[in-house]
Amino acid sequence: MSSTVAAPTSSADRSLADRLSAAKAASLPLATATTEQKNAALRAIAEGVLAAEQRILAANELDLANGRENGLSAGLLDRLSLTPARLQSLADAVLEVVGLTDPVGQVVRGSDLPNGVKIAQTRVPFGVVGAIYEARPNVTIDIASLAIKSGNAVVLRGGTAALNTNAVLVEVVRGALASAGLPADAAQTIDRFGRDGANELMRARGLVDVLIPRGSADLIQSVVIQSSVPVIETGAGVVHIVLDESAREEWAVDIVRNAKVQRPSVCNAVETLLVHRNAAERLLPAVLGSLAEAGVTIHADETALPYAPGGVPVTDEDFATEHMSLDISVRVVDDLDAAIAHIRRYSTQHTEAIVTNDLGNAERFLAEVDSAVVMVNASTRFTDGGEFGFGAEVGISTQKLHARGPMGLPELTSTKWIVRGSGQIRA
Repeated sequence: MSSTVAAPTSSADRSLADRLSAAKAASLPLATATTEQKNAALRAIAEGVLAAEQRILAANELDLANGRENGLSAGLLDRLSLTPARLQSLADAVLEVVGLTDPVGQVVRGSDLPNGVKIAQTRVPFGVVGAIYEARPNVTIDIASLAIKSGNAVVLRGGTAALNTNAVLVEVVRGALASAGLPADAAQTIDRFGRDGANELMRARGLVDVLIPRGSADLIQSVVIQSSVPVIETGAGVVHIVLDESAREEWAVDIVRNAKVQRPSVCNAVETLLVHRNAAERLLPAVLGSLAEAGVTIHADETALPYAPGGVPVTDEDFATEHMSLDISVRVVDDLDAAIAHIRRYSTQHTEAIVTNDLGNAERFLAEVDSAVVMVNASTRFTDGGEFGFGAEVGISTQKLHARGPMGLPELTSTKWIVRGSGQIRA
């Protein structure tokens, strides 16, 4: 790999309006860039992230210090933190995007009309994708790389918590674009404009074609309510796992522990465990013992509490909470009906899973639970663009329009109809 990246075009002194206009202008040549050009830019991003490791980590340490001083939660500090291993994973994810099929120009459907006119619905870039997120510098690279591969310019508002880290990362992306002969202005950061920048981005209809928020439920709802730019809603993850009456103990222990402990600060970590009453005595000692051993605080109802080492009584508020920490809420339910009813009440429609050996219950769960991802006998941690084979991901959409679940390259495109005729007129 090369150890240098072309210097980006400076944009430090540009106004917010100028940056948005520059992104719009840059989106035009990017929309018609070849796959080879876009892939060259992505390879340069991967190289640049590794070449700039020391600068990135130094900036990240400054952000972490500021975060600790400002009382940032442990979950957000974990999301904010970059390490050499995480930077390598970021670079690897970008290279995976290189290997993915370019969606631009793909024909979704088409036909020849009886009069000889040929029509084809074809994938095209949105144009300019805006992103508002917080304390997640990995999102800067993930969204930028997916936007570039799908032919979109990108405007990033990464939040004050990651201000220094994101500044270096966006510099890397801009330099990579320039090195591939693409406009550096296709990647813009508006972090230095603070909340005013975020508000202006939400009102930039005509300059920004779609806006994607990632972060807390409050942030996402704020964007959805305030934005005049169309929004693809990504959601908080109040994620459930149901242990059915027939669940295997080994699967139950391993799946629940992995879903809670492997990385508790992310949106696909399990937050609530629902256990069939007829399986409680058989499963809860091992499952809750394993969680407690891993340092999880167990918020349990009166039936589950005797099996929860160091457990505390659960509240309705707990069931509605995305803990993003080593905390889990546990309820014993009478049957699958009660489990599904609980999910319908508290779910954010992100990811739900059931552990069962009953095929009928598995299929019923898959059919009746209305979330973006529904699983049988697998950890909820698999709800992830990389795990689904999308390379990096833009986010996990919990809305039902256009995109749902982990969003990859096709979800960053729209379509237009291409019509080819040979002199036909309508009678």
